[in-house]
Amino acid sequence: MTTIDAEAAMRAALATIAPEADLDDVGADEDLQEALDLDSMDFLNFLIAIAKSTGVEIPESDYHLVRTRAGCRDYLVGRAAS
Repeated sequence: MTTIDAEAAMRAALATIAPEADLDDVGADEDLQEALDLDSMDFLNFLIAIAKSTGVEIPESDYHLVRTRAGCRDYLVGRAAS
């Protein structure tokens, strides 16, 4: 998976959870939940949607690694490669 693929997966997942939210408005190191005004269930559904589309499962113990746009992207690229 490339960084472009990871970004596309995040955009697609976000569109199902919060269609009005725009990933382009989020800086690389901003907290996704805060920047996109996602509650904890929205964030969980976002991660589930990403897992379904990419096949990369994100265990709860790794949630802190995917809290930012860059973190989520890097996590997906790294996990898909292994």
